[in-house]
Amino acid sequence: MNGIQEVRGSIPLVSIIKMLDGGVDINLKDTQAGRYIHSDEVYAGFEELREFMRLTFIAAGVPDKDAEVCADVLIEADKRGIDSHGVGRLKHIYLDRIREGIQNPVTTLEIIRETPTTAVVDGHDGMGHVIGVTCMQTAIDKAKKFGLGMVAARNSTHYGIAGYYALMAAKENQICFTGTNARPSIAPTFGTENMLGTNPLTIGFPTDEHFPFVIDCATSITQRGKIEHYSRIGKTMPVGWVIDKNGDPVIDPNTALNGFADGTCALAPLGGIGEELAGYKGYGYATVVEVLSASLQGGTFLRALNGFDPKGGKTPFHIGHFFLAVDIAAFTEPDIFRKSAGSILRELRSSRKAAGRDRIFTAGEKEYLAWLKRKEQGIPLNKAVRHSLETARLEYNVDFVFSWEK
Repeated sequence: MNGIQEVRGSIPLVSIIKMLDGGVDINLKDTQAGRYIHSDEVYAGFEELREFMRLTFIAAGVPDKDAEVCADVLIEADKRGIDSHGVGRLKHIYLDRIREGIQNPVTTLEIIRETPTTAVVDGHDGMGHVIGVTCMQTAIDKAKKFGLGMVAARNSTHYGIAGYYALMAAKENQICFTGTNARPSIAPTFGTENMLGTNPLTIGFPTDEHFPFVIDCATSITQRGKIEHYSRIGKTMPVGWVIDKNGDPVIDPNTALNGFADGTCALAPLGGIGEELAGYKGYGYATVVEVLSASLQGGTFLRALNGFDPKGGKTPFHIGHFFLAVDIAAFTEPDIFRKSAGSILRELRSSRKAAGRDRIFTAGEKEYLAWLKRKEQGIPLNKAVRHSLETARLEYNVDFVFSWEK
């Protein structure tokens, strides 16, 4: 590398791509794609982490083919700079739940209802990644034949970054709409009780650029995974993300995570607390995702997703998802769509910038820049994440030597 350089001025995307490909390490300030690296971090390659996850899933009882899928979904998050949903979640979100008996390592998919364009699937609390990939591929296949395809899933588990499924569709010249409900985290506008999950509403489509448009974000002001990430790195949260039972702000991530579990803390919806900054919009979209993730498939919703029985014992989460694929060729030539979509994005990025702002981004761009950087540099891992990986290796007796141990 030629040293870290900060992006200054209005630099076209193609220029940044050339700089990254040429070995220049760019700090993209205020972006998910270019976080400052903490002094205790080391780097590990994509394939190294993917292979470790694959082997560990197999050791936990996940079949070989399914372990490949699970590892692919998780590593995609790290590749794209979404550290809150990648390898850092391997142990406590997936392996620990398998060990606790609230998630099945062997996924049994049951088709409850099916038409030429739709399906309802029961995942029987198997691996959410496997359920998600199977359902998304089914929707894609149906859309290729009939223009539209939609699949709803119930009794699933955490399915990783929703953007993974949008990328699947974009590669097939299709538009994707997907969402999932989750453990209660969001308080309704004017409420303080966590009722709704972070419930991402994710949309993706192809463009004529190097990367597709993918907007993958929670309908809460932030997602639970980011708070877990703040806890791992010992960082306080901004005021306004989380409130306590009295509606007062909470900035300690550990207090927030404990409060989510006992109902004394809640996330604000997208837009924030109250109506002044339109928090009711995030609340409304979170509700849409909840309904489409539960009511279409006869699934579980709201507080019943908290993962505990009446006596306080842990139970499966019974999460639901939905996947809608739209085949672009049913409406127009894919090349025409991609060119038009790309033109819209480029025009947005070239519009007038606010004072002190270097550039404008469009959805999916920061993640693509993160991928360009990380495919050369590797994925940054702090001490907490490395410790969780080393602990998982020990617990599952995985024969694997990490690069930072050599």
